Amino acid sequence: MNPDAGRPGCSIVVPTIGRPSLRALLDSVQRSSQVTGIALPRVVVVDDRPDPPPTLDLPDWTRSAGLSVLRSRGCGPAAARNIGWRAVATGWVAFLDDDVVVSESWLADLNSDLDQPVLVAGVQGRVTVPLPADRRPTDWERGTAGLETARWITADMAYRADVLRLVGGFDERFPRAFREDADLALRVLDRGYRLVQGERHTTHPVRPAGWWASLQQQRGNADDVLMDRLHGRGWRRRAEAPLGRRPWHLLTSVLALTVLVALLLRRRAAAVIAGAGWTIMTAEFSWRRIRPGPRDRAEVARMVSTSVAIPLAASWHWAQARARGSASGGPRKPWPAAVLFDRDGTIVKNVPYNGDPARVEPMPGAAAALQRLRQAGIPIAVISNQSGIGRGLLDRRDVDAVNERIGELLGPFDAWLMCPHTEADNCDCRKPMPGLVQQAARRLGVSAEDCVVIGDIGADMGCARAAGAHAILVPTSGTRRAEVRTAPRYAATLPAAVELVLSGRY
Repeated sequence: MNPDAGRPGCSIVVPTIGRPSLRALLDSVQRSSQVTGIALPRVVVVDDRPDPPPTLDLPDWTRSAGLSVLRSRGCGPAAARNIGWRAVATGWVAFLDDDVVVSESWLADLNSDLDQPVLVAGVQGRVTVPLPADRRPTDWERGTAGLETARWITADMAYRADVLRLVGGFDERFPRAFREDADLALRVLDRGYRLVQGERHTTHPVRPAGWWASLQQQRGNADDVLMDRLHGRGWRRRAEAPLGRRPWHLLTSVLALTVLVALLLRRRAAAVIAGAGWTIMTAEFSWRRIRPGPRDRAEVARMVSTSVAIPLAASWHWAQARARGSASGGPRKPWPAAVLFDRDGTIVKNVPYNGDPARVEPMPGAAAALQRLRQAGIPIAVISNQSGIGRGLLDRRDVDAVNERIGELLGPFDAWLMCPHTEADNCDCRKPMPGLVQQAARRLGVSAEDCVVIGDIGADMGCARAAGAHAILVPTSGTRRAEVRTAPRYAATLPAAVELVLSGRY
């Protein structure tokens, strides 16, 4: 059964690191449903805590609302969003951050926003950051307020699911909540689609921040290096993301290092000159941050201390990324575009012509192996011959019921492709013909040549070969020796086959 059946045409995906604000967001979505009278869309929360407690702190109403909680185990917001959108089957996916609150009319406005021509692939919400009315905003508050004019931020951004599949979703080399949204948007635009501003409204409160929060943000300089490599130097103009003070930070850092070197070499005059330059630039940077703020004692002390450290931190992260040849995530992992699994004998034990969900039994290690692929952001699908339908031994409802049980035991799949025919039908979808692989590739928006088929018999290997896909055989007691001998790749177990995929040895 499709978990999105009967749902509106858009699902909601929320990556979270367990912030208390998640409850307020979910409550605001439910309130919008009640006020507008629009059915609550499917909501998928992706828990990205590396080692989370057993459960998230969710509102009570979510227990009966069909909200799904998936895990991404600290892989970062890009990976968490990929896991979320690949778990739904609606035409649109709306991404919300876990520290925003939507307006009471948000669902109605979202439906209006998504009524777009086919070449519009994404619609951005309007974000408002409330600032204090009784005083000037702090540097952190002003920085958060910049989200109001930022382009394509996933605080509230909806994309067509088929376009996400086309471009491969978010690039997981971006480990932080920074630039991964701009990278996705630029890749979508490069495909000839348009991104537009919608009319729905979302509030982004300023969350509490520690003393050194602005210093920690300088890690984003490494992500800028990756953006340069992926999109060229012109990406800032396209994304409306100005360079900022990096050239000045680099100069300030050079002056600081010059002081140290000059002192070590006992070049006092050079140290004095460089020190004077460093002092002037640091003072100017500090005042630039202090002047528009409240100027109370705590804020001035915070601005001075962090202004000393920020140029060095920004320069360090930028230089490190350039020296490594890419930003934090390293080169794109040599993973396939999708992995296609045979069903019976591969992910569940083979029960001939099974139409009884109670007889479904996963293969050893299947759940954990499949979850590893989901966490890596790799789409997964099932391709299965079900000739019992054509022979009159089963009907499609029986097969769907078994598939639904498999999903309950092993987690969601991005697509299910079944061939109901017998050999006498001479169809092009019955394995070893290539049809199921080709259909799955089209459904997932990828090339068949970039897929890996994992199965337990020669027909699985044959359909992969016919479609130009890669293949890995995981033999069982029903696998013939000749099939093992001629398989292009062999793995003793399903987890071992997934390890081959993730290591790029497929």
